[in-house]
Amino acid sequence: MSTPVEIVALVVSSVHAFEGRPADGPRPDPEPAGRSEVEVRAGLGIVGDRYFGQKVHHNAAVTILDAASLDGFDPVPDPVLLRRNIVVRGYPIDTLAAGRGVAGRRFSLDSGAGPVEFQAFRPANPCAWMNVVIGAGAMKALRGHGGVRTTPLTSGVLQVGPAVFELLD
Repeated sequence: MSTPVEIVALVVSSVHAFEGRPADGPRPDPEPAGRSEVEVRAGLGIVGDRYFGQKVHHNAAVTILDAASLDGFDPVPDPVLLRRNIVVRGYPIDTLAAGRGVAGRRFSLDSGAGPVEFQAFRPANPCAWMNVVIGAGAMKALRGHGGVRTTPLTSGVLQVGPAVFELLD
């Protein structure tokens, strides 16, 4: 089933900004994290991202968030603040996840350069850092809506803008 969606944000971060204590604030990125285009490589993740090719993150190399998860905040935060790699509007992304160690749904995203396939795994649960970067109560508000950790099954390019989401299983 194909669904028209919009890719509203793409994030590539070469460093982990959420280390240490949340009260100390996030570490600044050496370069802007928000991108208009990313290159995805099968089994590895997003080129330039801190989780690219990391064996420990094999089933969690790319995180995908439903932009609707942010709509209840006032003001609605910049989706880049959550540091999920791909933010999509138009599909309930959290429904794709399964439990720890169990594969969820397979799907693809195509923003015009051809479909990139992903295997969903576990939820990307929010942490206490959300209360720092978005505001008090954000972590609780995002429980069950923090996105999904995935691994890319095919390589390709994704761009911000209109896209097609397709369930593959």
